[in-house]
Amino acid sequence: MQTADSISLTNEAVAVNNISIEGIEDPTLLRYFQTLNAGEFEQTAALFAAAGAMHPPFEAAVVGQDAIAAYLQAEAQGMQLFPREGIAQLLEDGQLMVQVSGKVQTPWFSVNVAWLFLLNSEREIASATIKLLASPQELLNLRR
Repeated sequence: MQTADSISLTNEAVAVNNISIEGIEDPTLLRYFQTLNAGEFEQTAALFAAAGAMHPPFEAAVVGQDAIAAYLQAEAQGMQLFPREGIAQLLEDGQLMVQVSGKVQTPWFSVNVAWLFLLNSEREIASATIKLLASPQELLNLRR
């Protein structure tokens, strides 16, 4: 449970890093976006549970902190994430389900994105699914 002091500190950290997600105050998720934008992929991967999984668009799941860090190092260079708003739902088992919408800017293109996170009761990322929100034609234009 967050206290007024932790929420205040979270909001200050968000302001410093220019990350503000309407409706989301969870420090793990804010840190996810902050570390990814800073290219701190080891720190991003450390936010995941030991058996946590990242589900990138059009690819198999990447499981485990070391594999996630390696994947991000290879695939996320130069990306900037711009999360806009989100909704969070506390599940009966203590997990937190969060959906965030926003945009990702890469050196080659920009695309609207939805992130779906599942945080375990320790507030580690158990699962992060990234979905591109684009028309079929826009997706064809994104091919490398």
